[in-house]
Amino acid sequence: MKSIMVLWSVPLIFMQYFELKKVVAESLEGARRQGQCRAKLLQNRKVTLLTSQGRATKDQKQGCPQGSCSDPALWNLVAKEILNQVWPDNVHIQAFAADFVLVIEADTNNSLVEDTQSAITQFNSWCSENELAISTEKTNYILFSKMYLGIHVDDRLNWLEPINKQGEKAIKMQQNLKRIAGGNWGISQIHRWTLYKTVIERMLAHGSSAWCLNPTFKMKRKLSSIQRPFLLHISGAYRTTPTAALQTILGIPPLHMQLQLEARFTSIYRLRIPLPPIITDTQPQDLEMKATGWSTHPSEHLKPNQISFEDGEAYKARKDILNVFTDGSKTEHGVRATFCVLTNDIWAYQWSAKLNDNNTVFQAELTALHEAVIYASHLPNHNTSKIHVDNRASIMVSSNSKSTNETARKIFKILITNPRIKVSWVKAHAGNIGNERADQLAKDATHGQPYSHTKLPKPHIKGLLRKRMLEEWQTSWKNGVTGRKIYNIMPSVSLRPTNWIREDVIFFSQHGPFPAYLKRFPLSDSDYCSCGGIGTALHYVTECTHTVSWHMRKPASNFEQEWLKRVANNLISR
Repeated sequence: MKSIMVLWSVPLIFMQYFELKKVVAESLEGARRQGQCRAKLLQNRKVTLLTSQGRATKDQKQGCPQGSCSDPALWNLVAKEILNQVWPDNVHIQAFAADFVLVIEADTNNSLVEDTQSAITQFNSWCSENELAISTEKTNYILFSKMYLGIHVDDRLNWLEPINKQGEKAIKMQQNLKRIAGGNWGISQIHRWTLYKTVIERMLAHGSSAWCLNPTFKMKRKLSSIQRPFLLHISGAYRTTPTAALQTILGIPPLHMQLQLEARFTSIYRLRIPLPPIITDTQPQDLEMKATGWSTHPSEHLKPNQISFEDGEAYKARKDILNVFTDGSKTEHGVRATFCVLTNDIWAYQWSAKLNDNNTVFQAELTALHEAVIYASHLPNHNTSKIHVDNRASIMVSSNSKSTNETARKIFKILITNPRIKVSWVKAHAGNIGNERADQLAKDATHGQPYSHTKLPKPHIKGLLRKRMLEEWQTSWKNGVTGRKIYNIMPSVSLRPTNWIREDVIFFSQHGPFPAYLKRFPLSDSDYCSCGGIGTALHYVTECTHTVSWHMRKPASNFEQEWLKRVANNLISR
């Protein structure tokens, strides 16, 4: 297995030239001012210079002059020399005017590092001899390996190689699945569907963030061919059934759309790369990110009596204890967080805020707890505060020093520095006067100031990208040319499977053991039923003399599609 290091784009800055270079450059510049000089790259790869002394022609074998009219001369006099130097067999140099690419190939990482350093040293020595400088801020490198993190990289970098490799693995797994389940025997359809979504699709999605952000037509076609055998196996449909129809029936989007969804999510959430507004208007800086490491030193812990998961309903109304009740709520009116303070049976203070409509209830609960501990931390030191929370998850994450939630970490740090603040769980909707009041405040649409400190959660961007994928899938399904019989029954796509059994798929797709179907391919000499009628799927359920006991009322010809749609949506009819 070989690795390749590419030093991509090594621009040169021409600092000072030999006397001859200066003379040529000044002559060309003066001619340019007079409008008598121009450089032209001819089809026979010759550079022609028209100067005041006449026409000058030079063979152009390497490089691509660009920029001002003096570039061809600078190239021929200076930059071309480095290409004629002796380089090792595993080092290749290519030039584009004043930009250079060094490609180094080696079998091991150590050899790659040594050869790369040697090539850079040789290139740098030539630059020093010719009084040239390398633009380091524009210099970059990239490492290619035949198998990098399990992704096969082909020579053309068109990503078809990893797709083919993953496809081969998927086909082997599909063959193994056939051994435990056939079209109408073995494990159930829902289990085959689950195996595809949780095993096969996950395997095919490996590395998709690198190669499926903008899939090409060839990639889409290849992914579709990989997905098709699984769709046929899950549904038990005839092998001529259109792929688009199977995807809609099973609630499985086209594979390239599913992988593109995951690539988009990785780009914006993990790589922090903004996507075009046509995809989503949410920016990476608007999303809630996971924190890393420890929030405090590992030796620091909360006091044993600071956190309690026993029902704190029976609190004591003491003068030296301040009881604070928090709650978060999400209704049709929005997302709200609130807390209220009870002391000596008097409601001393209450706080309420309205979060973004896309925030979650859990974020609202954490926000309420965070504001409550801030409030308690500002009280006089002689006051002991007990915060009652009806959400166990928010208490658990806030008491964990290794929590990845930023708000929970802030709560933990406040609790560490304020041991007089205690947090207790209280059962929700159990008649607790404090909890009921906090719950009512959280649901009250007339209270609450805007609260913009909480960023959008991870599920929000996933929901937006999933919605965008469904829109693209719906457009493709609507404008498609195959599967029109299923489209007339199911005009809208969905991620929920229809739960049609094999016979349902065969009947509604009309790809099955019907004489009219078999005649098309041709697998039968006649499209007539043995009773004398045309052997279509509709014929057997409405008028065939051999299936009288199963007959349904035959619809008029102009109502056939509506009739099929109603039958498909009626379990008893199916």
